[in-house]
Amino acid sequence: MALAYSSFGAGGLMILLVAFPLLRLFVRDPHYRKLLARQLIQRSFALFVVLLRVLGIMTCNVQGLERLNRRGLLILANHPTLLDVVILIAHLPDADCVVKAALLRNPFTYGPVSAAGYLMNDDGPGLVEDCIVAVQNGGRLVIFPEGTRTRRNEPMRLQRGAANIAVRGGLDITPVRITCEPMFLGKGEKWYHVPLHGARYTLRVCDDIPVRQFLSQNDEETVAVRRLTEYLTRYFSGAQASAAT
Repeated sequence: MALAYSSFGAGGLMILLVAFPLLRLFVRDPHYRKLLARQLIQRSFALFVVLLRVLGIMTCNVQGLERLNRRGLLILANHPTLLDVVILIAHLPDADCVVKAALLRNPFTYGPVSAAGYLMNDDGPGLVEDCIVAVQNGGRLVIFPEGTRTRRNEPMRLQRGAANIAVRGGLDITPVRITCEPMFLGKGEKWYHVPLHGARYTLRVCDDIPVRQFLSQNDEETVAVRRLTEYLTRYFSGAQASAAT
């Protein structure tokens, strides 16, 4: 695992010091530069996943991947392990993401985050509108509604931001249920505790969840958001429970 982390760090440093400065220097079109930056991030994540497979650290099975080949998707996924973001983005060449605003203040992450045009999570009400516009413009927006990894054997708690985006934008949800057996790189767990026979990741891209079933002319948006958040909590908790059994 130390070799994998070292390779990931070295590759990230090369991209930071070489690839992204070259993009800024030679690609003047902001839209095209953003697309190239996202593809570069996706391919680097995909190579890291391949390395983890070669080293026997993990296997990965993605079901229903064709559902991600559409445009204008609000993709919500549960977040059991540290590698969830890497594995999911590795299968999305033009993914849009909501990331921590602190990454823009970090000299090591400023270049990739700004070049890829990711959305910042400190924009308050404006963030919801930006997310809606991103999906309506054909983007594939990835959000982990938990906000952070859920600890093993603890109840799942979802933040309402993702449901707020779906309700206010009238956007159907493309859910991705992630399981890892045995659990690996969960919250509070040591990075070097690698399962003897490797971790088995499964990503199930499920049928869309129509948002209209949570809307009512007689209800305020806040009621619909709460109803949808409760539904998503049960929905993704099912994936978590199946992995634990």
